[in-house]
Amino acid sequence: MTPRRRTPTLALTDYKSRITVEPGKRGGKPCIRGLRITVYDVLDYLASGMTEAEIVADFPDLEAEDIRACLAFAADRERTFVAVPGRGA
Repeated sequence: MTPRRRTPTLALTDYKSRITVEPGKRGGKPCIRGLRITVYDVLDYLASGMTEAEIVADFPDLEAEDIRACLAFAADRERTFVAVPGRGA
């Protein structure tokens, strides 16, 4: 019996309603709900070992769903990544 793959909930967390891009804010990087907190900031915190609860505690404007939206955004970016042959690694 092969393990069943878990189906993502909330259609990749519907990150498009939570992730915003404004040219004049944080250099046009994707931010969370118009705040000055970027997706990359949150991903860095997660990569450093912080838990979702710790991030939300440190940044009260964030919600747990914002963290999941960052992960969904990153997953979608990775899924649409196109490698250019002969460039770099």
